[in-house]
Amino acid sequence: MHVDFLPDIILGNIFSYLSLQDLRSSSLVCKRWYSILNDEDNDVWRLHCIHKLAEEVFSSDLLSSTPTYKTKLKAFHHAWNPEDCSRNIYLKPNGFTIHRNPVAQSTDAVRGKIGFSHGRHAWEVVWEGPLGTVAVVGIATKEATLQTHGYIALLGSDDQSWGWNLVDNHLLHNGDSQGNYPMLNNAPKYQVGERIRVILDCDDNTLAFERNYEFLGVAFRGLPEKLLYPSVSAVYGHTEVSMVYLGQDSW
Repeated sequence: MHVDFLPDIILGNIFSYLSLQDLRSSSLVCKRWYSILNDEDNDVWRLHCIHKLAEEVFSSDLLSSTPTYKTKLKAFHHAWNPEDCSRNIYLKPNGFTIHRNPVAQSTDAVRGKIGFSHGRHAWEVVWEGPLGTVAVVGIATKEATLQTHGYIALLGSDDQSWGWNLVDNHLLHNGDSQGNYPMLNNAPKYQVGERIRVILDCDDNTLAFERNYEFLGVAFRGLPEKLLYPSVSAVYGHTEVSMVYLGQDSW
């Protein structure tokens, strides 16, 4: 039987065995294949999610902001990089949450798997344990340091990273405070479990944040035109931080 006569459900099952790169190529073959693969919530993407994602992720609300199977899979491929973090940090089996070991006199950081240099991107960060004295969320280049002695705001301590310290609401870059953020009188402090949305606009070279879906304003301008990665730095033992990529120009 020629492939053109195969029912959509059979084609979908075949597609579920292809790699993501092959799926991209397949979507360009014809309008019918494109239509099948453009459905972000069909069995193709469902089966890929089952193969790639931990079962516990589906029973939690961690991926509640990624409504389709394809966006969940994309979030997984953009999650924290277990090969690009401090030795005092490990990635939990769910694939989205890092755990900092209780190591004294150390500040530890992690980067996402994929950096961005064009387009607008958004991801959510959720601090799921105590903040400690310093808890910073932001972005970093590949040159930024991921571990240092003492308890400091590591993210934002050099010219290769930009961060918002959730403990004291200060913006940090190149080792200096860039002022209070958000620019409100008596701005509320971050509460453990709140969702922070990070918005990186590589075309406008800006970084902004939302908290619980409230836009807090642009935090940094004049970002360099180089690969910038989602990042956090932490000091508190056993604290955990999750990151969920939401997409490009689609949030």
